Amino acid sequence: MSYPDPSPHAVYAAAVESLAGRVLGALTGTRGPAGPARHVEEAGDPKAALAAVRVLGPDVFAPALLAGAAFGPADCEAVTEAFRVFPPGPDDPPETVWRDRATAALLTRHGGDPVAPGAQPVSRTPRHRWRIWAGWMARLSPLALPGVTGPLPEPDARAAQALAMGTTRALLRRDHPTAARLARWAAYADGRGAPCTLDLGAVLDHIELCGSGTARTALDTAIARRLAAGSERRTA
Repeated sequence: MSYPDPSPHAVYAAAVESLAGRVLGALTGTRGPAGPARHVEEAGDPKAALAAVRVLGPDVFAPALLAGAAFGPADCEAVTEAFRVFPPGPDDPPETVWRDRATAALLTRHGGDPVAPGAQPVSRTPRHRWRIWAGWMARLSPLALPGVTGPLPEPDARAAQALAMGTTRALLRRDHPTAARLARWAAYADGRGAPCTLDLGAVLDHIELCGSGTARTALDTAIARRLAAGSERRTA
């Protein structure tokens, strides 16, 4: 009995999960350092592997930024190649442009060749329509990293409240991936002087127990824990 080949979407989704698992392992120390270069080298479909690098964007640098892991020349070359194979387009949404600009900046910071991201992204601030803003921020979770310039440069109490409300709403809807992404932003904001009104530890415990079980959600949760721990050390 023959089975149809997996769809391109399924292949690319699997590549993203594989890379997220590698990044998570490097961040938590459960796997040896394995950056995007190793991911591309060992992939059955190198193009899908490069697409995964573009999707995760700044998150491929998370072990270096949060755990001091090495990000070598070969890793920089893999990110550059991902930009070459999947270049930014003029019609990319603002979320993609933000992610690309952050990735390009981190690449240069780690010694890689400069790449050209898209146009200057549009910034949005939390107003009365907090649900829309929270959804937008969830899609930008790869930018919630130390030293990354993004749409939340100086979080305030209003932003912290919107993030807390968005996280709570996602938990009530059992949308654990979105809850993890917003909890990550809440931890980031807390570290920048906008105290979170949630018990982030309890939120992250709940996501780990009841979440989707995907590597990407686990990575968001692990990064949120690192950001929260860093905030606690700074205020101790």
